[in-house]
Amino acid sequence: MSVELNHTIVHARDNRESARFFAELLGLEISGEQGPFVAVELSNGVTLDFAAIPEDRITPQHYAFLVSEEEFEAAYARIEQRGVEHYADPYRRQPNTINHHDGGRGVYFMDPVGHSMELITVPYGGLPS
Repeated sequence: MSVELNHTIVHARDNRESARFFAELLGLEISGEQGPFVAVELSNGVTLDFAAIPEDRITPQHYAFLVSEEEFEAAYARIEQRGVEHYADPYRRQPNTINHHDGGRGVYFMDPVGHSMELITVPYGGLPS
């Protein structure tokens, strides 16, 4: 068996709010709730398990998602329609635009508690030859 990521926990003030925000922007669905977790399953089977914890214990993290051009187009349209602040760079110096690194497209935005979310259409370093 190869090693694969199965799930990760994403800290949130309100686990349902954060899961819904993420799922709606990416055109996904909440795949279940178990105990303190609200799960959103990605196309590769990995789940993001959103867990509510006290706000002062949340450490902002970075999550990057490789998406198709079509998925990027749809997600970016929702980002713009909803007025979500977004940037072409992780330092938030280039607002309201996207980047074209490695021949693809990318965008950064914050989730409701300040996690940095990134969408890219081409992996860092470009597509394999």
